[in-house]
Amino acid sequence: MTTPLLLLPGMMCDHRLWRHQVDALSAGGERLIQIGDLSSSDTVARLAESVLSQAPQRFALAGLSMGGIVALEIWRQAPDRVERLALLDSNYKSDPPERRLLRDEHVRRVRDGELAEILRDELKPNYLAASHRGDLELLDEVLAMGLDLGPEVFTRQSLALRDRPDSTATLPGIDCPCLVLCGDEDLLCPPERHEEMQRAIPGAQLVIVPQCGHLSTMEQPDAVNLALAHWLSDQQ
Repeated sequence: MTTPLLLLPGMMCDHRLWRHQVDALSAGGERLIQIGDLSSSDTVARLAESVLSQAPQRFALAGLSMGGIVALEIWRQAPDRVERLALLDSNYKSDPPERRLLRDEHVRRVRDGELAEILRDELKPNYLAASHRGDLELLDEVLAMGLDLGPEVFTRQSLALRDRPDSTATLPGIDCPCLVLCGDEDLLCPPERHEEMQRAIPGAQLVIVPQCGHLSTMEQPDAVNLALAHWLSDQQ
């Protein structure tokens, strides 16, 4: 039986973040693919509990950015249910003080009605590789995801990320096949952070995707699909 695949999106992203992967990894419709909802709570622990309550009994788990942070919490809560783990463009450390202050400022501005402005300000300089910052179709899709989720979700997710636990101690105990992947131009979660994760997780595979920023599944879907297909196979 083909192992179900659970995909967790990043902050202010939804199923569209993974749209290129769903068809490519469904194994001709044989593999159940589920997109987790990370919009309902303001703590990482409760988000993980909510995802687990809707998930298959056992599954392969991939998360991008905030999705990777929640994936690590799912591993802590229910490691026996996770057959494989993929951490994409993610961060295992807790928020530093300056980042916590910035999140608080963003929440204040969003409550004042500036969600669209914050999404646009953060979009080009931080999310995409240089070669993709002029891709208006991609930028519009990323902006649409954030606007569709709205200010309340932005606030809840910001608080969850601000107060998230540090996962340094979790990494050495991950004993399932693990993929660590990021774009070589990811400014939010740079390659150096992923190299640290790969060294800390026993047997983890590291993939750095060229000409790619923080949203690897959308920016370089073919390369990401290839890495995920290998991870899902028995080749590790």
